[in-house]
Amino acid sequence: MNSSERFFAFKVSLIMAVRMLGLFMLFPVMSVYANEYDNSTPFLIGLAIGIYGLTQAIFQIPFGYLSDRYGRKPLLILGLIIFFIGSLIAANTSNILFVVIGRAFQGGGAISAVLMAFLADSISEDNRAKANAFVGFQIGVAFMLSLIIGPIITSRIGLEGLFWIIALLSVIAMLIVFTLPNSKTISYYRLSFDAFKEVLNGQLLRLDFSIFSLHLILSSGFIVMPLLIMDNQIITMIDNWQLYLPAVLLSFLGMLPLIIISEKFKKIKLILLFSISLLISSQVLFYSLELSFSVFLFILTVFFIAFNTIEAILPSLLSKTASTSKRGLAMGVFSTSQFLGTFFGGVIGGLIYNIYDLNSVFLFTIFVAIIWWFLILTLPLKTITLEE
Repeated sequence: MNSSERFFAFKVSLIMAVRMLGLFMLFPVMSVYANEYDNSTPFLIGLAIGIYGLTQAIFQIPFGYLSDRYGRKPLLILGLIIFFIGSLIAANTSNILFVVIGRAFQGGGAISAVLMAFLADSISEDNRAKANAFVGFQIGVAFMLSLIIGPIITSRIGLEGLFWIIALLSVIAMLIVFTLPNSKTISYYRLSFDAFKEVLNGQLLRLDFSIFSLHLILSSGFIVMPLLIMDNQIITMIDNWQLYLPAVLLSFLGMLPLIIISEKFKKIKLILLFSISLLISSQVLFYSLELSFSVFLFILTVFFIAFNTIEAILPSLLSKTASTSKRGLAMGVFSTSQFLGTFFGGVIGGLIYNIYDLNSVFLFTIFVAIIWWFLILTLPLKTITLEE
C-alpha cells in the first residue's frame, strides 16, 4: 500500500476499533453484573447482549444502500449519533429493560458495512486483503484491550459507568470520521429484487452464513464463559486480564501462519475448514473438561485462534467477490448476517441457560458449527479462491 492508502486504512480501522472497543468491553462483564439490574433474568441478560445484533441486522442493508446513494461519510456520522444516544439511555437506568432499549439504539447505528465499503472504495484491489487484515488486527487489539479493561472499569464504576465510557468512545470515533475525505456517490440503483439477487448468489450466501455462525458462537460463548470463570473460581473478575491477555496474544501468533497460508498459497477453503474444526474442538472441550486456570487458558487460546483467523479471511473474500457497484449492499447483507448471529447467539444462549444449564449452551454452538463445517466442505474449491 502507498502512504495515502495506509493512512486511510489506519483511520478506518481506528474508527472501527474505537467503536468495537466499547462494545467488546461488555462481553466479559454483562452476564455477571447485569444481575444487579431491576427485573433481571438470564433471558433478559441474553436479550441485552443480543438485541444490539438484531437492530444492527435490520439497519445494515439500509445504511449500506444509502451509502451507495449519498456517500459513505454522512451515513457514518448518522450511525455514530444514533449509537451515542443508545449509550446514554443504557447509562442512565437501573432497569434491565431500559438497558435492552439502549442496546437496541446502539445497534441502530449500523455503520460496519459502510466502513468496510468505504475501505474497499479507497484501496486498490491488490492491497485490499492487506487493508482488511490491518483492520482485523486493530479490531483484535480492541478486543484484547476490552477483555482486560472492561472488568477493571466495571468493578470500579459499574455497568452504568461503562456505558458512559462507551458513549465517550463513540464521540471519539465521530471526530475521526470528520477527518476522512468526503465520499462521492458510488451509483444510484433501486433497492429491488434484482439488486438483492446479485448479492445473494451461492458464494456470497455461504460467506453470509459463515459470519452469522461465527458471531452466534461468540455471543453465546460470552454468556457462558464469564460465569464459568466465576462458578469454578478460576480467577476474580478484576484479574480476568491474567486469563484473557495471554490467550489473545497467543492467538495472534497462532493465526499468523494460517493467514499466510490462506493468502500466499490460496488455501482459503482448507484454512476455513481447519479453523471451524478448531472452533468445534474448543466448544467440545469447554463442555467436557473440568476447568482450571491452565485448561481454560488453553481452550480460550484455541477459540481465539479460530475466531481471529476466520474474522480476517471473510471480509477480504467478500470484497473481492462482490461487484463494485453493489459493494455497499453486499457488505450490508454480510454485516446483517453477522449481527443476526450476535442476536440469535445472545437470545438463544440466554434461553438455553434459563431453561437448562450453562453447559447446554455449548451443545447448541457445537451443533451450529458442525452444520457450518459441512456447508463449507461442499463448496466447490474454485469458488473460494482469490484467483477467481
